[in-house]
Amino acid sequence: MKPGSDKSLSRFIRYLLVGGFNTVFGYSLFALLAWSFRGLGSFSYMYAAVLSNLIAITVAFLGYKWFVFRTRGNYLIEWVRCVGVYGSSMAIGLVGLPILVPILRSHLQHSERAPYIAAAILTVITVIFSFLGHKNISFRQGLARQDLSTSQTPEA
Repeated sequence: MKPGSDKSLSRFIRYLLVGGFNTVFGYSLFALLAWSFRGLGSFSYMYAAVLSNLIAITVAFLGYKWFVFRTRGNYLIEWVRCVGVYGSSMAIGLVGLPILVPILRSHLQHSERAPYIAAAILTVITVIFSFLGHKNISFRQGLARQDLSTSQTPEA
Protein backbone atom coordinates (compact mmCIF):
# COMPACT_ATOMS: atom_id res chain seq x y z
CA MET A 1 0.00 0.00 0.00
CA LYS A 2 1.30 3.47 -0.85
CA PRO A 3 2.14 5.88 1.97
CA GLY A 4 -0.79 8.20 2.49
CA SER A 5 -3.27 5.88 0.79
CA ASP A 6 -5.09 5.32 4.11
CA LYS A 7 -5.46 9.10 4.34
CA SER A 8 -6.73 9.26 0.76
CA LEU A 9 -9.21 6.45 1.37
CA SER A 10 -10.43 8.09 4.57
CA ARG A 11 -10.82 11.41 2.72
CA PHE A 12 -12.75 9.75 -0.09
CA ILE A 13 -15.09 8.02 2.38
CA ARG A 14 -15.69 11.36 4.13
CA TYR A 15 -16.29 12.91 0.70
CA LEU A 16 -18.89 10.25 -0.08
CA LEU A 17 -20.64 10.82 3.26
CA VAL A 18 -20.76 14.61 2.91
CA GLY A 19 -21.52 14.32 -0.80
CA GLY A 20 -24.24 11.76 -0.13
CA PHE A 21 -25.89 14.05 2.40
CA ASN A 22 -25.54 17.03 0.09
CA THR A 23 -26.86 15.10 -2.92
CA VAL A 24 -29.99 14.15 -0.98
CA PHE A 25 -30.28 17.70 0.39
CA GLY A 26 -29.73 19.37 -3.00
CA TYR A 27 -32.03 17.02 -4.87
CA SER A 28 -34.75 17.36 -2.21
CA LEU A 29 -34.42 21.13 -2.35
CA PHE A 30 -34.64 21.01 -6.15
CA ALA A 31 -37.77 18.83 -5.97
CA LEU A 32 -39.41 21.12 -3.39
CA LEU A 33 -38.60 24.25 -5.40
CA ALA A 34 -39.63 22.66 -8.72
CA TRP A 35 -42.96 21.73 -7.16
CA SER A 36 -43.31 25.21 -5.61
CA PHE A 37 -42.45 27.00 -8.87
CA ARG A 38 -44.56 24.77 -11.16
CA GLY A 39 -47.02 27.58 -11.86
CA LEU A 40 -44.28 29.77 -13.37
CA GLY A 41 -44.33 28.12 -16.81
CA SER A 42 -43.00 25.06 -18.57
CA PHE A 43 -39.38 25.90 -17.70
CA SER A 44 -40.02 26.60 -14.00
CA TYR A 45 -37.74 23.69 -13.13
CA MET A 46 -34.84 25.83 -14.38
CA TYR A 47 -35.50 28.46 -11.67
CA ALA A 48 -35.55 25.64 -9.14
CA ALA A 49 -32.28 24.25 -10.52
CA VAL A 50 -30.40 27.55 -10.25
CA LEU A 51 -31.62 28.41 -6.74
CA SER A 52 -31.23 24.91 -5.31
CA ASN A 53 -27.72 24.62 -6.78
CA LEU A 54 -26.53 27.86 -5.21
CA ILE A 55 -27.82 26.83 -1.78
CA ALA A 56 -26.51 23.27 -2.06
CA ILE A 57 -23.08 24.50 -3.21
CA THR A 58 -22.72 26.57 -0.05
CA VAL A 59 -23.82 23.69 2.19
CA ALA A 60 -21.45 21.31 0.39
CA PHE A 61 -18.58 23.80 0.64
CA LEU A 62 -18.85 23.93 4.42
CA GLY A 63 -19.03 20.14 4.72
CA TYR A 64 -16.06 19.62 2.44
CA LYS A 65 -13.99 22.33 4.13
CA TRP A 66 -14.67 21.20 7.69
CA PHE A 67 -14.95 17.40 7.37
CA VAL A 68 -13.36 16.20 4.13
CA PHE A 69 -10.39 18.32 3.12
CA ARG A 70 -9.99 20.07 6.50
CA THR A 71 -8.28 23.13 5.09
CA ARG A 72 -7.44 26.31 6.93
CA GLY A 73 -7.44 28.56 3.89
CA ASN A 74 -9.45 31.69 3.36
CA TYR A 75 -13.18 30.91 3.32
CA LEU A 76 -14.04 33.36 0.56
CA ILE A 77 -11.25 32.25 -1.78
CA GLU A 78 -12.06 28.56 -1.27
CA TRP A 79 -15.81 29.22 -1.64
CA VAL A 80 -15.18 31.01 -4.96
CA ARG A 81 -13.10 28.04 -6.15
CA CYS A 82 -15.82 25.67 -4.95
CA VAL A 83 -18.44 27.66 -6.86
CA GLY A 84 -16.16 27.40 -9.91
CA VAL A 85 -15.97 23.63 -9.63
CA TYR A 86 -19.66 23.29 -8.91
CA GLY A 87 -20.40 25.93 -11.54
CA SER A 88 -19.02 23.51 -14.10
CA SER A 89 -21.25 20.79 -12.70
CA MET A 90 -24.16 23.20 -12.59
CA ALA A 91 -23.54 24.04 -16.25
CA ILE A 92 -23.79 20.33 -17.08
CA GLY A 93 -27.16 20.27 -15.32
CA LEU A 94 -28.43 23.49 -16.82
CA VAL A 95 -27.51 22.33 -20.31
CA GLY A 96 -28.62 18.76 -19.71
CA LEU A 97 -32.02 19.47 -18.15
CA PRO A 98 -33.56 21.19 -21.21
CA ILE A 99 -32.30 18.32 -23.35
CA LEU A 100 -33.36 15.43 -21.11
CA VAL A 101 -36.69 16.79 -19.83
CA PRO A 102 -38.44 16.96 -23.24
CA ILE A 103 -37.05 13.55 -24.19
CA LEU A 104 -38.32 12.03 -20.95
CA ARG A 105 -41.67 13.85 -21.20
CA SER A 106 -42.25 12.25 -24.60
CA HIS A 107 -41.43 8.76 -23.29
CA LEU A 108 -42.93 8.71 -19.79
CA GLN A 109 -46.49 7.79 -18.96
CA HIS A 110 -46.43 10.47 -16.24
CA SER A 111 -44.64 13.31 -18.05
CA GLU A 112 -44.75 15.59 -14.98
CA ARG A 113 -42.02 13.38 -13.46
CA ALA A 114 -39.54 14.19 -16.24
CA PRO A 115 -37.69 17.06 -14.49
CA TYR A 116 -37.16 14.94 -11.37
CA ILE A 117 -35.84 11.93 -13.29
CA ALA A 118 -33.62 14.12 -15.48
CA ALA A 119 -32.12 15.80 -12.41
CA ALA A 120 -31.42 12.41 -10.82
CA ILE A 121 -29.62 11.19 -13.97
CA LEU A 122 -27.49 14.33 -14.15
CA THR A 123 -26.65 14.10 -10.44
CA VAL A 124 -24.93 10.77 -10.97
CA ILE A 125 -22.76 12.25 -13.73
CA THR A 126 -21.62 15.24 -11.70
CA VAL A 127 -20.61 13.38 -8.50
CA ILE A 128 -17.34 12.02 -9.90
CA PHE A 129 -16.58 15.22 -11.79
CA SER A 130 -17.06 17.26 -8.60
CA PHE A 131 -14.78 15.11 -6.43
CA LEU A 132 -11.91 15.50 -8.86
CA GLY A 133 -12.47 19.24 -9.12
CA HIS A 134 -12.62 19.75 -5.35
CA LYS A 135 -9.56 17.59 -4.75
CA ASN A 136 -7.49 19.33 -7.41
CA ILE A 137 -8.87 22.88 -7.36
CA SER A 138 -11.15 23.94 -4.48
CA PHE A 139 -9.26 22.43 -1.57
CA ARG A 140 -5.84 21.63 -3.03
CA GLN A 141 -3.47 21.79 -0.05
CA GLY A 142 -0.79 23.88 -1.74
CA LEU A 143 -3.35 26.50 -2.75
CA ALA A 144 -4.88 26.59 0.73
CA ARG A 145 -1.49 27.21 2.37
CA GLN A 146 -0.61 29.84 -0.25
CA ASP A 147 -3.95 31.63 0.33
CA LEU A 148 -3.40 31.60 4.09
CA SER A 149 0.13 33.04 3.81
CA THR A 150 -1.00 35.62 1.25
CA SER A 151 -3.94 36.77 3.38
CA GLN A 152 -1.65 37.16 6.45
CA THR A 153 1.06 39.12 4.63
CA PRO A 154 0.67 42.87 5.22
CA GLU A 155 0.36 45.04 2.13
CA ALA A 156 3.25 47.42 1.44
